[in-house]
Amino acid sequence: MNFSQYEFSTSMKTVLVTGGAGYIGSHFVALLAERGVEYVVLDDLSRGTRQFVPPGRLIVGNVGDTQTVVEICHKYNVDVAVHFAAYAYVEESVADPALYYENNVVNGVRFLNALRQAAVSSVVFSSSCATYGIPNATGKISETTEQSPINPYGFTKLAFERLLCDYDIAYGIRSICLRYFNASGASMKRDLYERHQPETHFIPRAVAAALQGEAIRLNGSDYATRDGTCERDYVHVDDLATAHLSAVNLLREGQRSDKINLGIGRGYTLLEVVAAIKATTGLELNVEFAPRRPGDPPALVADPSKAAKILAWSPQYTQIEAIVATVVAAARRQRVANDGKADILVT
Repeated sequence: MNFSQYEFSTSMKTVLVTGGAGYIGSHFVALLAERGVEYVVLDDLSRGTRQFVPPGRLIVGNVGDTQTVVEICHKYNVDVAVHFAAYAYVEESVADPALYYENNVVNGVRFLNALRQAAVSSVVFSSSCATYGIPNATGKISETTEQSPINPYGFTKLAFERLLCDYDIAYGIRSICLRYFNASGASMKRDLYERHQPETHFIPRAVAAALQGEAIRLNGSDYATRDGTCERDYVHVDDLATAHLSAVNLLREGQRSDKINLGIGRGYTLLEVVAAIKATTGLELNVEFAPRRPGDPPALVADPSKAAKILAWSPQYTQIEAIVATVVAAARRQRVANDGKADILVT
C-alpha cells in the first residue's frame, strides 16, 4: 500500500486500532484522541463510517492483508493492537457462516501473523458474552463460566480467543480479551452513535420507534424473569472505551494475558428498557409481542468484579435511564441533521 496520502507519522509508541470506524471502535478512538494517546486506525469501511475517525488517522484496508498490517506497524511504531474488526450479527452468522469464519477467524490468523512479523506482542481483543452461549447455571456470569457458543458468531469469537492463547504460549503475544455484554449508548460529547445496517440492537431500535410513532417488537413474553421478557446487562460504549484503554496500559506495563467480562453487573428486562424510553422521551411506545427467538437465554448478566480488580474499571453509566438518554440525544441530533428523518436509527 502507498502510504504517501497519510501524513501522520510518529516516533512515539502507537496503538493500532482495527475496526476503529465502527460503533465501539470509534468511541475508543475518540478517547485516545482526548487523552493524547498516539493511534492509527485500519478499517476497510465495509461496516464502518469514515467520518467517525479524525482526519489523517484512517488507513482504508483489511486486517487480512498481511503486508499492509506489517507496513503500518513499522511505519507508525505500533506496540499494541486493539482488534475490533469483526462481523457481529448473530442472525447473519447463522445464514452465512462462511462470511464469519473467513473474516473473524481466517483474517484473524493473518492479522496475528502480521503482528508476529512486525514484532508487535500485545493485543486487546474485542470479544463477547456470546462465547458463553446459554449458561447452565443461574446468576451472574463470571470468566470461569463454561463457554459453549450457540451460533457461528459466538464460535468465531471463541476461536480467536483460543488463537490468542496458543500464540501467547508459542510466540509470546500477550493479550487481554474483553468479553462485553450488551454494548449500548452513544457519546454525549461527540457526534458518534450506532450506525448498523440493519440495526439489531434493541435500544436504538426502540428509541427510533418511539420517535417515529411506531410499535416495537419484543420476542418472547414468557421467560422466567420479572416480567416475562429477556433480561440483559447493558454497558455504555464510553465505559467500554475506558476499559480498552486500561487494558492497553496494562499490556504496556507487562501484564500477562487475561480474559475479562465487561458489564455493569445488573440486568434490565426489555419492558424495563421500554419504560425508560417512555420516561426519557415523554412519548408512548407501543409494544408488539412476537414468539421467542431460538437460542435466546432468559438472562445474561455479567459479574464485573474481575474488571474492577484487574482494570481498576468502574462504569460511569449504571442506570438504564442514563444509557437510554444518550441514545435519545444521538437520535434527535441525527433527525435534525437529516431534516427530521431517522437516518440510521430505523427498525
